[in-house]
Amino acid sequence: MSAPNGHAGKSPAKTNGIESAPVAIHSESSTRLTSERMEQIIAELQVPFEPSLIEWRVTNTANDKARGQVIPYADQRAYTDRLNALVTPAGWTRKYSVHTSPNFQRGKDQKTVAKVLLTCELTVFGVGSHSATGEAWSDDENASTSAEAQAFKRAAACLGLGRYLYYFRGIWVDLDGRKRPKKIPKLPLWATPEGWRKGLRPDNETQVSSEVSSSAVTGPGSAGSDTRSGDLIAQIEKMAEPLGKALYRGILKSVAQVWSPHDIQDTVIEKRVLEHMLAADRGLIRLKAALEKTGSESLRKVLGFLNIPSLDRIDSLDLLKKVVVSLESD
Repeated sequence: MSAPNGHAGKSPAKTNGIESAPVAIHSESSTRLTSERMEQIIAELQVPFEPSLIEWRVTNTANDKARGQVIPYADQRAYTDRLNALVTPAGWTRKYSVHTSPNFQRGKDQKTVAKVLLTCELTVFGVGSHSATGEAWSDDENASTSAEAQAFKRAAACLGLGRYLYYFRGIWVDLDGRKRPKKIPKLPLWATPEGWRKGLRPDNETQVSSEVSSSAVTGPGSAGSDTRSGDLIAQIEKMAEPLGKALYRGILKSVAQVWSPHDIQDTVIEKRVLEHMLAADRGLIRLKAALEKTGSESLRKVLGFLNIPSLDRIDSLDLLKKVVVSLESD
């Protein structure tokens, strides 16, 4: 006689005299979730991490190096712990594939070097799969580790895990002699599990900025200060149309850690953003000229090799350079 669920002739396992039911091993083909359970998992994936798991990274510094712009992040172990707690270690999996880009000249030091491109496919059984790519310079001895963590976190964000961290633009704080924050910023209530479960959300970018500003000192050059340059802001805004949304926003995020040029708090950073945008504009001109010589088929191959869906998905100056150099070398 067969036991229920197909466990013929098997009795429950015992540990220290306590019965425990057989463990079901998940697989993509066997896992079937009710719509209610799927909605529950998706909702829990979106809940912010505990504040104790959040760390802060300095991304920009003021001229005197006494103040810096910081953004919050979580170690990838926080991501794996959340997945394990929510669906068990058997309820999800990830796969990696590694590629390298052609060598090209790096802008900051003019060194010719390649990039390690690592793609992570993250699957939560019964919910779905998403993939994303991480990148790092190949001359970094920890390139693979860095690219792996970046790819994994980006794939997790596609499922909602850690996605809330993308709403932060950067917070100005005082730095010590080792360029570390003297005081850790206080997270807004919506960025905590308690606040999130109460229904608090970052309704829009303005709300995020104002909430963070109320819990941390303002950056160098408050509104109306002479350290801000309206002319520079206007020049940056004019670059939005020629660059396109992805590249324009990508440069703002990577160089200044902001979504709007009006949120930049230092003239030096404003100038740096504008320089990157002007370089990107020149890159687009070179790209157009290269396309006229090589044709769309060469572009398709280059985009495929670099794992870029289309030209309008290019969101960084480095990525644009890779495409241009690859096309010009054909």
